[in-house]
Amino acid sequence: MRHKLKLLCILSLLSLGFLRTLENSMAQETKTAAPSVQSDADPFQWLEEVTGDKAIEWVKARNAKSQARMEADPSFNTLREDLLAILDSDARIPFVSKQGEFYYNFWRDRKNERGLWRRTTLEQYKTPDPKWDIILDLDALGKAENENWVWKGASLLRPDYKRALITLSRGGADADVDREFDMEKREFVNDGFSRPEAKGSMSWIDKDNVFIMTDFGSGSMTESGYPRIAKKWRRGTPLESAEIIYEGKSSDMSIGAFHDDSPGFERNFVSRTLAFYNNELYVLDSQSKLIKIDAPNSANKSVFHDYLALELRDAWTVGGKTYPAGALLMTKLEPYLKGDRNLEMVFEPSETTALSSFGFTKDYAYLNVLEDVKNRIYVLTPTTKGWQRELLKGAPSFGTVNLTPVDNDESNDYFMTTTDYLNPTTLAMGSIGTEPIPLKKLPAFFDAKGLTISQHFATSKDGTNVPYFMVAAQDIKLDASHPTLLYGYGGFEISLQPGYSPAVGRAWISQGGVYVVANIRGGGEYGPRWHQAALKEKRLRAYEDFAAVAQDLCTRKVTRSEKLGIQGGSNGGLLVGNMVTLYPGLFQAAVCQVPLLDMQRYNKLLAGASWMAEYGNPDDPSQWSFIRSFSPYHNVQAGKKYANVLFTTSTRDDRVHPGHARKMMAKMEEQGHSVLYYENIEGGHGGAANNRQSAFMQAIAYTFLKQQLFAQ
Repeated sequence: MRHKLKLLCILSLLSLGFLRTLENSMAQETKTAAPSVQSDADPFQWLEEVTGDKAIEWVKARNAKSQARMEADPSFNTLREDLLAILDSDARIPFVSKQGEFYYNFWRDRKNERGLWRRTTLEQYKTPDPKWDIILDLDALGKAENENWVWKGASLLRPDYKRALITLSRGGADADVDREFDMEKREFVNDGFSRPEAKGSMSWIDKDNVFIMTDFGSGSMTESGYPRIAKKWRRGTPLESAEIIYEGKSSDMSIGAFHDDSPGFERNFVSRTLAFYNNELYVLDSQSKLIKIDAPNSANKSVFHDYLALELRDAWTVGGKTYPAGALLMTKLEPYLKGDRNLEMVFEPSETTALSSFGFTKDYAYLNVLEDVKNRIYVLTPTTKGWQRELLKGAPSFGTVNLTPVDNDESNDYFMTTTDYLNPTTLAMGSIGTEPIPLKKLPAFFDAKGLTISQHFATSKDGTNVPYFMVAAQDIKLDASHPTLLYGYGGFEISLQPGYSPAVGRAWISQGGVYVVANIRGGGEYGPRWHQAALKEKRLRAYEDFAAVAQDLCTRKVTRSEKLGIQGGSNGGLLVGNMVTLYPGLFQAAVCQVPLLDMQRYNKLLAGASWMAEYGNPDDPSQWSFIRSFSPYHNVQAGKKYANVLFTTSTRDDRVHPGHARKMMAKMEEQGHSVLYYENIEGGHGGAANNRQSAFMQAIAYTFLKQQLFAQ
């Protein structure tokens, strides 16, 4: 879909929605004080050499051991093939985005491992078996160019949509390339716009000009590894001659520029992201003059047509009024740029509500509100008395609901997806003011008969109520006998909401396991305050919350520590690492995926410097004193009885360095702990570059958990 709502202050670099697992907890209270730590000397730093011969030999040896153990399990191959069949299923919903008169989709299946970029008409899309026009076959492209291309997206040029900028990466890495593509000839343009491989981006201004942010050579990237300079590049001229539009500082996180092509509201913008939740947004006028949108750096700033939306992360006093953190303010852009501060608060948070997202159709705005982690969709209608609010017609009262405009420049049509842990995702299409009509529904990939979803609240160490969802049998006997998987994330203001996961259903729930998702602090379930409660020196609160949920499961006799497992990835991998080291005895098994673990060096590895707003700066002794308390690599000790751990990561992950998982594995292995390790050679931060790799990685994780928890 064409999104005109640009939320530029957060690059969601750590989001991992596909990683889900859990682990057990003790009934008695466990303290969160960090154990004594070892010397700062790092004997395993050589494992940070990503493709070093010695490091790769080390990886292959541990891969072979883990693979042999998992494949020896009688259920492994069946599970892997079942998961692959789900990932390759033609019955999946082909989600589309509208560009001009066509609806575009990217599709992978058994025959098309790398995938097809294709399109159809709305009339065809509404049929059970649409006819697709294939634009680009990635398998054929990879074979012809002898490259392992992974699809990253495409941007078409208005108004005729005859040219596209296609983004591809080798093996799924964050570093990628942009190449100009001729939609009529179905081929890349010789001597067209092309961005070499790097972390960055390129976007259309018009047919003969693009904005480009990339590695221009020495000093052109930030310390976080993202572009520091935005340029305007004219067709037919060398990249070296491109005009510098904006140049940030090396300490910034990233610099960007983009063109809003909304008819009648065409504008250019420059964004400066200093850090997560710290950004500046500028309008770039026709004279290349930058006009700053004067609002707090912590606020999300969005422009749609003539509206400016400000989503506050901190309280803000302006124009004689104070607006709370978590509020959404609306005003007209042009008067605001001239100094008018007549703002309307269209959403005000409460103790139980937070703004999940918002957007615009042609004539309306909409709010997606979380009420105790359950969605409510409201329509905002502009009137002479301000924005009038009402519930969206036809939206379900339970489950995760998301709205996306079909084309917010031309209509009030929207796509609506609804889902929860047991009900397959449904895609409907509607228009503001009318009931949505179902278009597609995911089939049931596992038997949910007799299962139910319930929400519970655990009390954390400081008295905070922490919500969690549980999926279990309706007639579950509370006898502490059930293998239970607890999943969490707790960072970067990312909310975990109920969603249908065929892999979790097939590999865990339908096998008799209880599945639990903890909505711990650090996430965004209750807005900025929920996130800010676990930042930096307050980080241990997230882990206290997770432990409280685990302990509540034991207190309620859903499970016991010997049958409790945990899983998380990326920031969730840091969560898992801390639960293992800070709460020995609370869990039986842990799956730790693409994790951060060495918090003393995280800011020196790949994109790590961009996360210091979340965790702190370990090079500052005063901050290292608290960061060390949640650095699993420094807190793990010989002689402790920890959960059995499976570490998984990817060699090609250029976001979270594979050295984190490698070094933690090596250290725990040397200390004699029960640990396994598997590193996929491809896959980027997602851990897999195609469906077969994804199925294999998922099968390893769930087989490990089943071995650890079902036999106890």
